[in-house]
Amino acid sequence: MRIKQYRTQFIQELSPFYDAYEAESFFYLILEYKHKLRQIDLALNHELNFSTADLVYWCSILEQLKKEVPIQYLLGKTNFYGMDFEVNENVLIPRPETEELVEWIINENAVIDKSKRLKILDIGTGSGCIAISLAKNLPNAEVYAIDISKKALETAKRNAINNNVEVTFIYKDILELELLKDNFDIIVSNPPYVRNLEKEEIKKNVLDYEPHLALFVEDNNALVFYKKIAALAQKNLLENGQLFFEINQYLGEEMNSLLESMNFKNIELRRDIYDNDRMMKGSL
Repeated sequence: MRIKQYRTQFIQELSPFYDAYEAESFFYLILEYKHKLRQIDLALNHELNFSTADLVYWCSILEQLKKEVPIQYLLGKTNFYGMDFEVNENVLIPRPETEELVEWIINENAVIDKSKRLKILDIGTGSGCIAISLAKNLPNAEVYAIDISKKALETAKRNAINNNVEVTFIYKDILELELLKDNFDIIVSNPPYVRNLEKEEIKKNVLDYEPHLALFVEDNNALVFYKKIAALAQKNLLENGQLFFEINQYLGEEMNSLLESMNFKNIELRRDIYDNDRMMKGSL
């Protein structure tokens, strides 16, 4: 079967679940992953064909997409901040908003004295996307990362190796810690922050397949991780140290009040590319 002909069929079959642009983007992602062919290759050669074995593979992928399994899990990888990251059911799929948080941290710290070592801690690292991106782009940084999930840490360790950076990974439940073992220039976290009451806003591909441990918090204690991490930062941030958070878009004011009540200075709340309150910084 000609690939161009199958492309039309693929998009049509996904039309009840995704818009045409998204379905087409899935087609070309799979085409490059499985066959090392790009959109331009197909445009230049209309006669390219799928074999019978190829069609079996594509039909299997298509059925999974109809169940709204995330394309990143089906391919086993995604791109974040210009790097490839392995992703699976044990880790969240990195979002563009988190890239903005990484960009903010890098821009704030890229111009400092290169001879000065930076110690960075990423809390709730998941796939390791924040920690690894910072290690890659801040060569003077010594980066540590904590997570409660051993399987997530296994994934993060592979991602560090694959992206040729050194990160020290630590298995800990942050809520059980009273003091960190070291002091840091930067503490960053993208902790669970989606309240149960917001589940109806979550798409099926996220709600059914991404790890709830990394997503949800109780409605009556939505800032539990932020309170704990900020308290640890009070004890373990070095002088002029920085605390960065990705936050729930509906809780910007509450987060600002929290950091003010804990005597953080230079508090800044930023919006993401979708114009939602998403990132926050404070310092000691």
